Amino acid sequence: MAELASEPRPGDPRPGPEGLNYPNGILIVEDEADLVRALRINLRARQYEVLTAGTGREALALAASHPPDAIILDLGLPDIDGTEVIVELRRWYHAPIIVLSGRTSPGDKIGALDVGADDYVTKPFAMAELLARLRAVLRRDEREANHNQPRQAVVGQWLVDLTAHQVSRATASAGAAAGASGEGPAEGETLRLTPTEWRILEILLRRPGQLVGSAQILTGVWGPGFQQRTNYLRFHMARLRRKLEDNPARPRHLRTEPGMGYRYQP
Repeated sequence: MAELASEPRPGDPRPGPEGLNYPNGILIVEDEADLVRALRINLRARQYEVLTAGTGREALALAASHPPDAIILDLGLPDIDGTEVIVELRRWYHAPIIVLSGRTSPGDKIGALDVGADDYVTKPFAMAELLARLRAVLRRDEREANHNQPRQAVVGQWLVDLTAHQVSRATASAGAAAGASGEGPAEGETLRLTPTEWRILEILLRRPGQLVGSAQILTGVWGPGFQQRTNYLRFHMARLRRKLEDNPARPRHLRTEPGMGYRYQP
């Protein structure tokens, strides 16, 4: 059993659009109720948002619908082995995974790390050490994400400059690369987006090809407590498609993943 850590330290906040910060979301995958409670108390005390799953299948479903910023995962789950969960997650999920397990053999550790875990902590453990490891993988993930973030993206016949906050007609070569053809915006034309549309678009365009859960977008744009307001998101996504997509009824770039979220497809 883990010891309760003292003197809470805030979790590393995620940088949001326009300099806003919002809490990191952590998914705990563990079937031991007392340990889940201890982890939840400590993480929430440090301003993390916490989701929990008691089985591997529940974890996969939650990660798809509410993609967390990191996952703390037990290997000994009641339905499927934790290493299988890591393999399935790594087909699309790129954020950190910390294994928290009672298995202490080198083979178990190597196996989990080889299939995609970022760190491995054995039980019993010190809560302070686990939290320090969590902060470390989140900082590393943020640095990598900032280093690899695109500064421009093409949506239909429009070039979105994420640094200048400007949308203008794409060049002929960029438009061709995006599959644009026929009549479109005039040379030099710019497009106005509302602040809310910008925030949604930035979240998607900074994660090209990745699924972004509806709850994650709602929290990033409107803040905690708005995870269920999916009607807000549908309304603004429809407006973005009308402005940016060549065929809003059959969007090529701003894609819906039914029941899960949205994806920017370059």
